[in-house]
Amino acid sequence: MLLGATSLAACRTVNSVGGDAGSTSTGGTSGTGATGGTGGSTGGTGDIGKVGKIDLLFGIDNSRSMADKQEILTYALGDLITGLTNPPCLDESGNFVVAPGPLADCPQGSARLYQPVTDIHIGVISSSLGGHGSDACGTGAGKESNNDKGHLLNRKDPSTAETIATYQNLGFLAWDPTQALSPPGEGDSEKLLNDFTDIVLGVGQIGCGYEAQLESWYRFLADPNPPEAITLNASAEIVLQGTDNVLLQQRKDFLRPDSMLVVVSLTDENDCSIKEEGQYYFAAQQKTGSGAPFHLPAARAICETDPANECCVSCGQTGPVDGNGNPICAADPTCKDGQGKTRYLDDTTDNINLRCFDQKRRFGIDFLYPIDRYVNALSAATVPDRNANLVANPIFSDLDPSDDVTLVRDPGLVLYLGIVGVPWQDVAKNPMDLKQGFKTAGELTQPDANGHTTWDIILGNTANYGQPLDPFMRESVDPRSGTNPVTGASITLPGTVNAINGHEWTIPKRDDLQYACIMPIAKQRDCSVPGSYPGCDCEDVNNDNPLCVMAAEGNTDQVRAKAYPGLRELQVLQGIGERAVIGSICAFQIADPTQPDYAYRPAISSLIDRMKTRLK
Repeated sequence: MLLGATSLAACRTVNSVGGDAGSTSTGGTSGTGATGGTGGSTGGTGDIGKVGKIDLLFGIDNSRSMADKQEILTYALGDLITGLTNPPCLDESGNFVVAPGPLADCPQGSARLYQPVTDIHIGVISSSLGGHGSDACGTGAGKESNNDKGHLLNRKDPSTAETIATYQNLGFLAWDPTQALSPPGEGDSEKLLNDFTDIVLGVGQIGCGYEAQLESWYRFLADPNPPEAITLNASAEIVLQGTDNVLLQQRKDFLRPDSMLVVVSLTDENDCSIKEEGQYYFAAQQKTGSGAPFHLPAARAICETDPANECCVSCGQTGPVDGNGNPICAADPTCKDGQGKTRYLDDTTDNINLRCFDQKRRFGIDFLYPIDRYVNALSAATVPDRNANLVANPIFSDLDPSDDVTLVRDPGLVLYLGIVGVPWQDVAKNPMDLKQGFKTAGELTQPDANGHTTWDIILGNTANYGQPLDPFMRESVDPRSGTNPVTGASITLPGTVNAINGHEWTIPKRDDLQYACIMPIAKQRDCSVPGSYPGCDCEDVNNDNPLCVMAAEGNTDQVRAKAYPGLRELQVLQGIGERAVIGSICAFQIADPTQPDYAYRPAISSLIDRMKTRLK
């Protein structure tokens, strides 16, 4: 059974007509659980060793509040391009000397740290995959970027039809200074950087608010059967229709089997990759059949304290049964309302903006794909197709057997950089000085004086729904309390300030979360006119939001940007071990571009340091 003996289709009917849940549904079968994609082996064949080509995929969140982070990313793109195409020269004493240019020899007596990379594919996708079968995130006129389908993007702006020219109109940029490609690619590094910057900014911030940061890159790189469309059958269950051949062709053109594959995620929110099967789309559903607001049933009371308990299910489900079909769990009186019917949540307890937050505790159901789906995709030789059959993982396959390439990358050539919502102090080598950079994957696993690793601090025991040790990384609508175990900074209330997220704030409509961290923005934003700037956080004249100027009561100028705990992205990074690179989306400073802690330079530097171990 998909969601238990009682389906949420029944709950949907109840919510619109006021009856009690009682019908049954067989649902679908998930092939994406913890063992679905391992296949018993890791990906890759042959001994590639070091490589001279890179396929670089940027997955960029395009929901509201992301425009400022996209702009800050462009500040560091030059570091990435220069670092790969014109690496530094070292003299015999190990001192850096000025690099002469991508194709020139180093000065006499010096040599490159690694060879300039002269073959790079650069692609960009967004986090928007539509409503996953729900009525959310429609794609009518002006809303096309609500569902980018996992396709490569080259638009200048989501509100116009203007595009940036890509290599042979294939959707990606190709760095080719030696003109070895046929036909040749881009040989002008300045033009490459300008085009790349335009595409990043063109992703925009008017995409779907149910951000599928993980599923979007999975869809593009690994999904064996990316759907052409999603519909519902007569039982209100998901039907995946057709195959997206446009995406498959883009994947084949972009992804070489013998390259280093680097996935970069830029997002200020937790992932919301809703399962596209059965009735899991209810996590994003907005309205009932009658047009009234749709709300999910409450969770059993046990979910609040023990979400891993087998009796933690939705009040709209009968729950687990024994071999004779008898319920294992005692009836929960909190599951009934005053009329003895299934209890539903409301606008306050089930705000549509927070459907992906702490789902098991709040709803008794995990509506999202399991993290192993994404760890396996970056590691395993096989992945499940839509019918739960294990098939070859495209990431570790030769997508074009007709060419003369016979080697296929090993997992060591697949890296993942997450620039996500986490206090930079938690993941920095020195929490007082970001100029020293971010921790390596190995350093993230080293216990501190109290026996805690960085993963304990920023994630906690995720297998049992444990909370991170850092209170700034705990998702909550209400103000939190506690002390950051790395810096000793305490969470503060309005009127006092801390160095990580400013302070907690009042959320009158209970439609938002407290912040993991905040950061400066380049230009002060006037939010006094509602709707004047998408994503403005200071429209309410009575706000106590730490993103706003608070010098005088009623100030609606925004001077800082926010990030929420990026817990699911961090779980994937933890899962792939030494191939993970972590950076905070909360930039320390964006005022002095000469410094190593400028913008996202520390994250890009960490990525290049990790990449160079496998570059020729």
